[in-house]
Amino acid sequence: MGQYHHENQNLVSRAGKTNGNPGWSYSVLDVEIDRGCHQLKPNNLCIAGSSTENIPLYEFNEVPMWLQHNPYVVSGYRSLLPGSLCLKSLFVWSNESINIWSHLLGFMIFVVLMIYDNAIGVPNHNGSWSDHIIVTLGVLCYQFCMVCSAGYHVFVCHSERASKRWLAVDLTGISIGIIGCYLPAVHYAFYCLSIWRDIYLIIISLLSVAVLVLQLHPHFFHHSWARTRILLYCSLVGYGIIPTVHWVLLSGGLHTELVKLFLPKVTVMYILGVIAFVFYLSKFPERCCPGRFDYLGASHQWWHVTVVVACLWWHDSITSIMDYRIQNPCIS
Repeated sequence: MGQYHHENQNLVSRAGKTNGNPGWSYSVLDVEIDRGCHQLKPNNLCIAGSSTENIPLYEFNEVPMWLQHNPYVVSGYRSLLPGSLCLKSLFVWSNESINIWSHLLGFMIFVVLMIYDNAIGVPNHNGSWSDHIIVTLGVLCYQFCMVCSAGYHVFVCHSERASKRWLAVDLTGISIGIIGCYLPAVHYAFYCLSIWRDIYLIIISLLSVAVLVLQLHPHFFHHSWARTRILLYCSLVGYGIIPTVHWVLLSGGLHTELVKLFLPKVTVMYILGVIAFVFYLSKFPERCCPGRFDYLGASHQWWHVTVVVACLWWHDSITSIMDYRIQNPCIS
């Protein structure tokens, strides 16, 4: 930590008031926005200059404890950047670059897909206005999940307070993303069984709200609660097995046409989820070669990419079951 503090003391100077005007900064989600100073530190320190060349990268043992998430990623860390430089660091190659851009690009992909679905996709399947709404809500949830995740990885280096706030944003995005997976799937799976459709949608909504409410606990974002958080989200995802089994039974078993169409897609989705969590929990491959995957190929990056692939797969799966429901309407 000594080298870290020494370098930063050489970069900063006390700002105080600018041109006699107090209150020259404000904050959004605990990220201080610069006003009258190019780069504002969380403790009212100002760095001269505004180019990406002024963004230093540190090693694991040089950054504060709240940035030390993975000891096997040993370099490429941004630390204590003001809001403006957090944004400029989008264009600096760091150990967060893939984490940020994988979900920023994922967000852009789902924006394009939403436009395509409403302009071409759903109309080509002769979908109704309700199909437009259900498909669009699902894609909007994916977009929200992606942009919250990217925002966390952009601003996590701003300050400890901002990192906790944006972790809350990130986890909220995960909850909304999970709802985006459940909503269209339950709607079309139980399309002709509206009572069960409504029951499962209510249960999933209540579970998601319960997870969000738990974020209000003062220790929820503490490191000691890391396993509890993982267990909560694994349970929220794993709950989907219950309505899946029930749907198979109500549909007439494994040999019915709809089950043979959609169940393999559900299975692939869960396999992708397991792969993502294995990367997340195991810290593989960087655990085997510390420092070798700092910038490219680390476990969290694979987690991000797998999540994007899973959402794209699920979007395609929902399109398939929507088309089946349109072509095979419910029998009164």
